[in-house]
Amino acid sequence: MRDVIITLVIFGLLSLSFKRPVIGALLFTWVSLMNPHRLTYGFAYNFPFAAAIAGLTTLFMFTSREPKKFPLTPVTATMLIFAAWMTLTSFFALEPNIVWLEWNRVMKTFFMVLVTMTLIQKPKDLKIFVWIVALSLGVFGLKGGLFTLASGGHFRVYGPDGSYISENNGMALALVTVLPLIWYLRTQATNKWVSRGLTLMLAMTAVSAVASYSRGALVGGMAMMGFLWFHSRKKAQTAVVLIGVAILIAAVMPSAWFERMDSINEYHQDDSAQGRFNAWRFAINIASTFPLGGGYNVFTPRMFLMYAPDPLGYHVAHSIWFQVLGDHGWIGLFMFITLMVCAWRTGTRVRKYCMTRPDLKWAEDLSRMCQVCIIGYAISGSFLSLAYFDLYYDIIIILVCLEKILLPSKRTVPIPSQAQTPPQTVP
Repeated sequence: MRDVIITLVIFGLLSLSFKRPVIGALLFTWVSLMNPHRLTYGFAYNFPFAAAIAGLTTLFMFTSREPKKFPLTPVTATMLIFAAWMTLTSFFALEPNIVWLEWNRVMKTFFMVLVTMTLIQKPKDLKIFVWIVALSLGVFGLKGGLFTLASGGHFRVYGPDGSYISENNGMALALVTVLPLIWYLRTQATNKWVSRGLTLMLAMTAVSAVASYSRGALVGGMAMMGFLWFHSRKKAQTAVVLIGVAILIAAVMPSAWFERMDSINEYHQDDSAQGRFNAWRFAINIASTFPLGGGYNVFTPRMFLMYAPDPLGYHVAHSIWFQVLGDHGWIGLFMFITLMVCAWRTGTRVRKYCMTRPDLKWAEDLSRMCQVCIIGYAISGSFLSLAYFDLYYDIIIILVCLEKILLPSKRTVPIPSQAQTPPQTVP
């Protein structure tokens, strides 16, 4: 029954995208982040919903009469160049038998990111997008937090099978990164019950992230909370909330959790930490030996035997930075960092523009929270292999669309449709 309901909901919403393809883009975001079909047990579990949504949304984008414009910004230009570079490195991959599976997954993400940036034209659509991103993961945070309270924190929190967040560390990074968006929605809520519900979700998501037993998430979460407090308009109120969450976590988590977190100070004796160092040195060796890097999925036992300091100490990258370095070399890492810098600067431009516009306070707050999301992702991601995770690129979508919709004189490229003639050169 669950399979039938999920299928009817997805294809019912997809049918609406024939006239409004932005609905298809929003639907793709929900499916790619939450993976609702992975919560079923029948035919829907392995059905390629994301591919079907992406294909039909792209078709409808060119046939719809709605106006649509692709934003030409430093962010989108960097994404296009980065995608081209990752494609080039795939042709010279050291593990050619497995490289294209990951290439297909990443390129689909990048393509739909650009499509979504093109289709979101109105503040209302952007706000709906923010709700979808926040709640798609906030639901798991709420569920995981309540489970943690009920179980006394003795079990780890996991995500749906076959997704980026199926493993506890991936779930932790996702929850840490999305927390500022849930915080943002809570501050914008006008209905007291919605506000209370989001406050509960915020607290449970924080508890759930901690209950993942991920040390990287703890470090990233602490840094993000500090940044959140520093940029908060109501520092006293924010401090009360953050301290309350910290007290709740300290009261709930068992001694095993504190022992694991305390092992951060003993990294020189921790096998997991030493394995990560070995993987990071492996990535440096690959990038130094091969200018194009090793291509996707280069972190394999076979490659470790040849290029790792400890040939038998195989580990995945355990870092977005070293993952990209090993996969795509120093040039690829430079592009990855450049993309993050450009996204951050986009948020800064939006904030500065909205500061003098009381009617755009919502946009200023949203861009600020997106920057906090980037902080959480960058720090937590330093210890996790999630360089191509959809959530990070959804945060970039929000920043680019804020600039596209709100700031004047931004360069865009009209997309031809049935109601449009092919555009001339962009002025």
